[in-house]
Amino acid sequence: MLTRREFIGGGLASALLAGCGGEREIPGELLGPNHALGHKLRAGVFDAPSKTERVPIVIVGGGAAGLSAGWKLLRSGLGEFVVLDLEAKAGGNAAWGENEVSRYPWGAHYLPVPGPHARAVRELLRELKVITGEKNGKPVYDEDVLCHAPEERLYIHGRWQDGLYPRLGASAADLKERDRFHAEIAALRRRVGRDGRPAFAIPMENSSRDPELLALDGLSMAAWLDQKGYRSPGLRWYVEYACRDDFGGTLKEVSAWAGLQYYAARGEGEDDQFLVWPEGNGFLARKLAESLGPRVRTGALAFDVAPDKDGVRVDYYDAASGESRRILARRAIVCAPRFVARRIVKPLREDPKPSGFDYAPWLVANLTVDTPPAGTGAAPAWDNVIYLGEGLGYVDATHQSFSLDRRRAVWTYYRPLTGDPAARRAAAYKTTLAEWRELCLSDLERSLPGLRERVTRLDAWVWGHGMVLPKPGFIWGSERREAAKPLGAIHFAHSDLSGYSIFEEANDRGVRAAEAVLAALGKPFRSSL
Repeated sequence: MLTRREFIGGGLASALLAGCGGEREIPGELLGPNHALGHKLRAGVFDAPSKTERVPIVIVGGGAAGLSAGWKLLRSGLGEFVVLDLEAKAGGNAAWGENEVSRYPWGAHYLPVPGPHARAVRELLRELKVITGEKNGKPVYDEDVLCHAPEERLYIHGRWQDGLYPRLGASAADLKERDRFHAEIAALRRRVGRDGRPAFAIPMENSSRDPELLALDGLSMAAWLDQKGYRSPGLRWYVEYACRDDFGGTLKEVSAWAGLQYYAARGEGEDDQFLVWPEGNGFLARKLAESLGPRVRTGALAFDVAPDKDGVRVDYYDAASGESRRILARRAIVCAPRFVARRIVKPLREDPKPSGFDYAPWLVANLTVDTPPAGTGAAPAWDNVIYLGEGLGYVDATHQSFSLDRRRAVWTYYRPLTGDPAARRAAAYKTTLAEWRELCLSDLERSLPGLRERVTRLDAWVWGHGMVLPKPGFIWGSERREAAKPLGAIHFAHSDLSGYSIFEEANDRGVRAAEAVLAALGKPFRSSL
C-alpha cells in the first residue's frame, strides 16, 4: 500500500507548508460518483421491495452504453423500457457540469470523427445534426463542433510548441525514429488480416482475428517498442502519453494491441479530426438522455438482477422515496462496469472466480480562470500538454467560443493515477481537496507561472474506477470474451467488454445488446452494426 507521502510526491509537502502563510484560498468542491448509494450497495442491506411493476425491458446503468441501448430500442419502435441509473444525472463517465462561464466535462472530452465501421455512432450524429450531409461519399460535419485551430500544443524546454510530438530539441536520430513510427502506423492502418478484416478497427469487434495480430495483445506497448528498436525518449514519451490519455496506463501496463489500436484504427489526413463540445461527450449523453425522456430513472440503484421464471427480476432502491422496488421484465441489459455487475447480478455474485478486470483511477479538475495566461511560444490551443508533466495538461472547455470576450475560461485538467490501481485508488479516496488543488496547480504552473492568482474556482472529481485497463493479454483473453456473453435473459453492455473505454465502444456494446434483445423478442429492426 502506498503511503500518503509516496502518493502525493516528495515536493508537495513543502509546497503545502509554504502556502499556509496567508495564501488566497481558492474555493471549490471535491466531487465524484454517488458514494452514499455506492456504500449502500457494498453494505448489501436493503428492505424487501414495497412495489412491483412489469416492464418488458430493464436497462441497468445510464452511461453511454445504457443510453445507446435505449436509443436503439426506441428507434426500432420499442418504447416499453426503463433505464435505472444511480446518479442524479445520467451519463456515466461522460458526466459534465456547468457554471456561469461555460459547460465543462468531468470525463471524456472529445469524439474522434468516427470511421466507417462506427455505423451506429454515425447514425446518432446524423440524428443530432452533427453530420449535416455527405460529400464524395463521406459525411460532412457541422464546422462549429469540429475542433478549431490550434488543436494541440506542448510545453517543452521553457516554451510552447505546436503539436504534441516533442519536436523542440529533437535530434536527427529522434526525428528519423518518429518518421519510422508514423510509417509503421500508416502500414497498420492499411493492413488487412488473413480473415479479410482490417487489422485494427473501431468498434474493436470489427478488427481482424488474425493470430499474428492478436499476438500483439500478449505484449506490453513497452515490449513492442523495444522489439522494434524505438529508443528515442521523445517518441517513447509521445506513445506513453497516448496510453495514459486513452487507457490510464503506462507503456508497461498497456497491451501493445491496445496501444497500436489508438493510432491505427483512427483516420488520417482530413479524417483525423476531433468533434468537441464545451461539456465534452456530456453533450452526447445529455442528448441521448433527453431522447429517452421519463424512461430514465435517476437515483435508482439496482441491487439484485436475477433470473426469473418469466425472464428477469430486477430489485432497485429508489433514493427519492427511500424504498426498494421490483421490476419483472422479459429481458434485462446490464450496462454497469464489470466490478458493479459482479455485485448486482445474482449468477455473477455467486461465482467466486476473479474477473480479470482492472480499473485505472483518475483525477479530473475544472479550473475557472480570469484573464487566462497564454504562456511563452505557441498560442493557446484546445489541448495543452506539458512534456514530462505529472498530468496530461488541460483542455480548454471554452475553446470553441466565438465570443470576443475571452477574459474568463474553464480549463479541464486530467491526471491518470498510474501504478498499482488498488493502492492508487485507496490513496486517492484519502486525499483532500487542498492536496488535489496543489497537485493540479503545481503541475500547471510549470508552464504558466502565476496561474494560481488567476484561478477563481477549482473543483476536483475523483474517479476511483475511471476506466478499464487493457493489460497485456486482456483484450483478446478469455475473461473479457466470456463476460460479454448473455446469461439467459440477462444481457451485458459496457465499454469494459471491449477492453478499453471510449464512446464508440460503449455505443457499440449498447446497440449490440439492444439488437440481441429485439431479436429475442421477435421485434423487427434494422441493424446498425
